[in-house]
Formats: sequence, structure tokens, C-alpha cells
Amino acid sequence: MLRLLGGAVVIWGLICLLGILLTHVIDSTPLHKADLGANEWLARHRTTFWNDATAFGTGMAQTLTVVVVTAVAVVVLRLVTRRWYDGIVLVVSIAGELVIFLAVTVIIPQRRPHVQRLDPAPTTSSYPSGHTAAAIALYGCLAILILWLAAGRPAAKAIAALLFCIPIFVAFSRVYRGMHYPSDVIAGALLGIAWLTLVVKTLLPQRPIKHRSGRPARWSARRYAPARR
Repeated sequence: MLRLLGGAVVIWGLICLLGILLTHVIDSTPLHKADLGANEWLARHRTTFWNDATAFGTGMAQTLTVVVVTAVAVVVLRLVTRRWYDGIVLVVSIAGELVIFLAVTVIIPQRRPHVQRLDPAPTTSSYPSGHTAAAIALYGCLAILILWLAAGRPAAKAIAALLFCIPIFVAFSRVYRGMHYPSDVIAGALLGIAWLTLVVKTLLPQRPIKHRSGRPARWSARRYAPARR
């Protein structure tokens, strides 16, 4: 627990430092013009298809979606593995990311791109992208749990690969819809990746935890079952 708490403070500090550089130093340099230029280019090339697609993409990381997907995933993990531990790991990933994100927004002022926005602007700061960070904490954690529990199975790898792609699409959607600068989603990605890495390194051992009966998780039971003599 202390490792997670200390790591959260370090991540918060680094993301805040990057935000201060972006809002007080880089905002007056050509780098900011390039940052805004990406938003302006996407705004000029919007189409009905991508408007609808990115609306779905941003919806995949909205608060309500994250809560519902997390709740369903926790129940499914409990039914499949017959323990709560895996679901707790997912909840820690989501909750920790949210706390760090909100703590950063207290320090860094709001700074939305000066382009037409396709979504209502939330009250929290544009920096970092909370949708991007939440997508990594949720879908990235689910992908890692699937690989952890069903290691070596092709279907697990395919599902995990799909889950890993979701945060990328969410990040693109937020920039496309004029809600964040590219630097905002990069910072959100750094926050999500750093926190998820810390959670995984701290809470997930190299092999799935065994049940009280001594058997490992159902998905990986064959792999770790003792050989017959």
C-alpha cells in the first residue's frame, strides 16, 4: 500500500511538472503552435463518419461507461476465477488513476484548444486528458488481467490486443473533437501507463494466485496443474 501511495505522489508530481512547463513555458513557443495546429487540421477535415466514430470513442471512457464496465468486469472476474482479488486490482487501477487525475487538475489551469468543440467542456482542466488516462487504467488493466489469467492462449492475446487499442482510439477521439491538445492526451497516457505499471508490478505476482482449495484460476488451471505420473 505504501508503495502505491508513494508512487501515486511521484506520478502526480511529474505530471504536474510537465503541465506547468506546457502552460507557462511551452505555450509561448512554436511547440504550442504545432500542438494547436493538429487540432486545427483535424477540425478542418471533419466528416460525418469520423464525427460519429469519435463520439463512440470518447464515450468508451466517459465516467458512466467506466463505472459500468468496471462493475461488470469485477463480477465476471469473480465468477470466472472464484475470488475477488482480480477485481480489486482493476478497482485500484481505476480509482488510483482518478485520484491522481483530479489532483493534477487542481494545480494545472484549464486550457482547451481554440477550435470548435464537438462535446460540452467538463469543469475539470483540459490537462491531462482524463478520458485517455481512464481508458488505459480500465482497458489496459483488463488486457493485462486476461493475459495474466489465460497466459499463452491465442484468444486471450487477440482480446488483449483489441483492449490495448481502445485507449489509442479514445485519445485520437478527444483530439479530433477539439477537447484536448495532443500534449494533453500524451500526458494522460503517461499518467495512465505509469499508474497501471505500478499497480501491476505491485499487485500481480508472476503467476495467478491459487484458490483456497489450492487450485489456480480456472482459466489457467491446465497450465499449472501437476503432471500425471
